[in-house]
This record gives sequence, C-alpha cells and structure tokens, in this order.
Amino acid sequence: MIVDRADFPLLATQPDLHYLDSAATSQKPRVVLDAMMDYYTHDNANPHRGAYALSARATERYHRARERIARFVGVRDIDRLIFTRGTTESLNLVAASWGRPNVGRGDEIVVTGLEHHANFVPWQQVANEAGAKLVICRLTADGRVDVDHFRSLVNARTKIVAFSHVSNALGTINPVAELSAIARRVGAVVVVDGAQAAPHLPLVLDDLDVDFYAFSGHKMLGPMGSGVLVGRRELLEAMPPYQTGGDMIEFVGDERSSWNVLPHKFEAGTPNVGDAVGLAAACDYLDRIGMDAVRRHEQMITTLASERLAAVSGVRIYGPPPAERSGVVSFTVGDIHAHDLATILDESGVCIRAGHHCAQPLMRRLNVPATARASFYLYSDESDVDALVAGVEHAREVFG
Repeated sequence: MIVDRADFPLLATQPDLHYLDSAATSQKPRVVLDAMMDYYTHDNANPHRGAYALSARATERYHRARERIARFVGVRDIDRLIFTRGTTESLNLVAASWGRPNVGRGDEIVVTGLEHHANFVPWQQVANEAGAKLVICRLTADGRVDVDHFRSLVNARTKIVAFSHVSNALGTINPVAELSAIARRVGAVVVVDGAQAAPHLPLVLDDLDVDFYAFSGHKMLGPMGSGVLVGRRELLEAMPPYQTGGDMIEFVGDERSSWNVLPHKFEAGTPNVGDAVGLAAACDYLDRIGMDAVRRHEQMITTLASERLAAVSGVRIYGPPPAERSGVVSFTVGDIHAHDLATILDESGVCIRAGHHCAQPLMRRLNVPATARASFYLYSDESDVDALVAGVEHAREVFG
C-alpha cells in the first residue's frame, strides 16, 4: 500500500478485513470525514440565500470545494463543473437535457459493449423515444473497444458517442483522444463516463476534447451522494435545466420563468455542501500522494494479483494485460458461480464483487452470466492478494 491503513477508520478497526471492492465504492480517509464534520459543526447553513454571516460562510465553503475539485481534474472554468449525486445522475442529466431535445428520428447514438448501464440505458431510452438507432461497437478478444469497428460506425447520422474512460467490469482504459477525434469528424457530441478514471488516473479535462465528462466522489475517497458533471460551456448554456426550483431560478413570472447562470442552472434545490467539502478533502488527500503514484501502485498490485490468480487451476481472467488497465481483476473459476465464490471468500474476510457489475451487455459478449471482480486501490497491499488467492483455492476445494 502507499498509504497508512490507519488513515481509514473502517480499515483500521477491522485489521483482518481485505476490502477488494473499491470499484464499487472506496473507503474514506479520516481527513474526509473530519472535513465534513467540521463543515457541519462550524459552517452549516443554506448557502446563497441567507443574508447572514453563517450562510455566507457556507456559500464560501461550497465555492472553494468547487474550485478545489475543478483544479484536481484540470478544469479552469469552474462554472462548467456541475455538482450532482454521482455519475449516474450526471449522465441522465445529459441524456435528458441534451439528448432528448437534439436526437431525432433517423439519428444514431454510438455506445460500446463495455458500458456500465448508467452509460447505456439512458441512450437506449433516448433512441427508443426519438425513433433513433442505438449502435453498439464490438470489442476485441481481450476486452478493448475495437477502434476500427468504432470508426466504421460513426457517420453523418451519429449525434452522440458515449463511452467509458475506464471499464468498471474489466478495467480497460479506453483511448479517449482517439475515439473523440473520430466523433469530431462528423460533429457528434462526446460523452465520457469517468467514474472509474477519476479515482485512478491523472486527469486534465481541459486537454481532453470531450463535451461531457462525468464522475462520482464516492469512488475516489469522497462521500456517497457526491458527483460531478463537467460540460462544454456553450452546450450547457443552450441546454434546458434538468430539474427546476430553488437556486436555479433567475426570475419566475406567472407565465414563464428564466434560469440562473452556470453552474446554478443545473443545481436545483439545497446544495449538498457537506459532501462537496468532503470530496474536496479527498482531492487534497489524493494530490498529496500523487495520481502518478496511485497509478504505479495499482499496476503493481493488479499485475501481482493477476499472476497469482492465473496460477490457480481453473481460473480465467478477463480483460487486457494487467499493466494496461485500472486496478480491476475480473475472473471466473471453473464452473463455480461468482456469487458462490464471493460467499466463500467472505468467510475469510475477503470482500469482492460478484455478478454482472451493471454491465449485462458486456457479460453477454463475454458469454458468461457473471464474473468475480477484485478491485484494488491505494490502500491495497500484498496481504490482500494473498488472502484473495487463498480464498479462491479454498473455494476450489469446497466445490470439488
């Protein structure tokens, strides 16, 4: 590990726990919990609306959190950074506010066979409602986007191209710049699911030629219920609001209303200031370590786990080579169902994810009902790999 396990209260109080489900949600360091408690203890008030000092302090904490998170992901124009409840809400916001008004009959939306349901189902629904066509790019044998096929699918009818930066199920790191350049040639809008990239890769979103980029706070040491959408300013300004009411209003007349400026236009209701403060503290923590160091550690631990698991009879690992993906190892063990395997591992304190990982289209393409997924992060170490491998070997003995 590259951090002290004592930084994480849950891990510190459960020393025999091997938490290998960080792709679902990460553990939270004490500094994040302390930052949230400090806000609620000293500055809790409804921001933007109160003409008193406490509300002004809450407003300032919210603004500073936005600045800090924008700096972490490389966004200079902080008003392009919209707070949401997570990647799923961010992608649904884009589908509702850009997709529905702009996609019509005969248009096409291109997605890939790797996608999490959150970046698949919204586009499926937009296409069905509009009479458009959802086109799915095939994958290579090792779980990558087939770029040649992707290029052949994108054409003058393509309105939206949506893909993950990093696959949650296989850890595949997609070539964002190359895929975006293909979409740009036909003027398609590019939407990227960054839920599994923001916690693991150095990001400078201003240098990525994409229109929308979404990620979640809870996968990068922040609190659940915190998320971000970064959008191209001209598109955000042209889009209708996703929700109405509260601070997203400029003027309300009896017949018509007008909307506030960015980012408030897309942040209806009382802001989630405490969680924004917590996510900003998570960015501080990650920056102190360095995202390059996080990446190197994950490559090391993922390579170790892949090599050790591959040596176990009956294990099949899915996805690209370990050095070329994020901290995810997705595998099956003979004909043992992934849920049974996870149950056996849990008896030894090893926490993995089992199932389709909200990626049923991908599971069909892999021709498996489910996989077991061990996902590592900056607090994972060799003892976690040892426990995982020992648990898999024990499961093989139990199931004969």
